[in-house]
Amino acid sequence: MRIPAELAAADRRHLWHPFTQQRSWESDEPPIVIDHAEGTTLYDIYGNAYIDGVSSLWCNVHGHREPAIDGAVKAQLDRVAHSTMLGLSHAPGIELAERLLAVAPPGLSRVFYSDSGSTAVEIALKMAFQWWAQRGETERTGFICLENAYHGDTLGAVSVGGIDLFHSLYRPLLFDAWQARAGDAGHLEELLDEHGPRVAALIIEPLVQGAGGMLMQPEGYLRRVRELCDAHSVLLICDEVATGLGRTGAMFACDHENVTPDLMCVGKGLTGGYLPLAATLTTERIYDGFLGDYEDFRTFFHGHTYTGNPLACAAGIATLELFEHKRTLARLQPKIELLTRLLTQRIGPLPAVADVRQRGFMVGIELIPSADGNRVGHQVTLAARARGAIIRPLGDVVVLMPPLAISDGELRRLVTITASAIAEATSGRLPAAA
Repeated sequence: MRIPAELAAADRRHLWHPFTQQRSWESDEPPIVIDHAEGTTLYDIYGNAYIDGVSSLWCNVHGHREPAIDGAVKAQLDRVAHSTMLGLSHAPGIELAERLLAVAPPGLSRVFYSDSGSTAVEIALKMAFQWWAQRGETERTGFICLENAYHGDTLGAVSVGGIDLFHSLYRPLLFDAWQARAGDAGHLEELLDEHGPRVAALIIEPLVQGAGGMLMQPEGYLRRVRELCDAHSVLLICDEVATGLGRTGAMFACDHENVTPDLMCVGKGLTGGYLPLAATLTTERIYDGFLGDYEDFRTFFHGHTYTGNPLACAAGIATLELFEHKRTLARLQPKIELLTRLLTQRIGPLPAVADVRQRGFMVGIELIPSADGNRVGHQVTLAARARGAIIRPLGDVVVLMPPLAISDGELRRLVTITASAIAEATSGRLPAAA
């Protein structure tokens, strides 16, 4: 094995990291290079241990090296690693679709696989557009999204995004979308009253806008969005890539308000954080709109080389089985309550903390911006790493989203580390122990 210093140097010579200013990357301290993991702990090439405080970018569910998922992937390797779903099928893809629909909001009946959350959103947008076109309602070409929305980084997904920092540069490449004020049902109703006949679909991250800064929607808002879409014959797309698979305390965020969207995007935790896989779920009504003779050209002309990859599907099946066998959602509820108490006791009182937002295991800690323009969120991240936890900021919002399998003890340690890191980076004081 190469010595650690050589690996770090090779990284800086050859890699281009996502959402990273490479000049800073090349001049900062040597990067953390992960070597292996166990449970909710990551280990670097020097043997240092870190709590995986963001679930390896919001996707790890049951922990690293979970024996059931490891075994499922290894067993599938003994059969076939990949075969196309264009003109063929395979058992893992079929079984995962059945299991996924069994836990999805009632009324969703079809699964179209892809390989990332962004592509799942692209598929939903294209399906909505084509569905209306094939009904002869060709004026329905527009989309409504929320302010501060984030649905991925491909061009369609960026077009329905509302974060200028990420999206404004690409505006000449995008289609326009109307933006509704998040949580303001009255403003959405005004938009639909004005533009409804031209709207193909509304897309929303239900309950929580993740990359927008862990922004929470008021109770009942999602239900009202569904009602307004129905009143104006607009399709509803729910992007559950970040909020799905237990993150909000229910299997899907839609479950909290008994809402069934017309199309639902899932990804991230679908394979437990093991392999790239996403899916767009639809109702039979949407599916039926694409049926016809070959000559009608009503086919959905979209696909990916690794659509429904068997290894990923095997990991997905094992992930959903674990939810059932380990009673993951039931066991999560007391952890959510513990997390709420810890945030109230250890984080909320810190002088530099402006707000703490939480829904289930999705947490955003908004910090008061530094007067000197210092990247305070980034500084908190560095201080947390020095103490043994991996967390990430969204600007000056520090995100905590640990694996659902984290123990009470590790959860306490994660919050304690985060509090200490905030105090150090902001020269604030820790509150007295509760």
